[in-house]
Amino acid sequence: MIVQKSVIIAKLRERGQNVRADWVDRELPDEVDTFLFSGLLATLHLDLNELEESPS
Repeated sequence: MIVQKSVIIAKLRERGQNVRADWVDRELPDEVDTFLFSGLLATLHLDLNELEESPS
């Protein structure tokens, strides 16, 4: 599954994890392959279901 980097950054900022969000913004591509980056997403405690939700 491909997730936009902006979605990951938004989730981290919602949690107050601004330093991690800034790092993600610098280091990850605009489109993040969740399979390739599964370890990183797990380290950041991001659930794929959480990332699939579209903001209303």
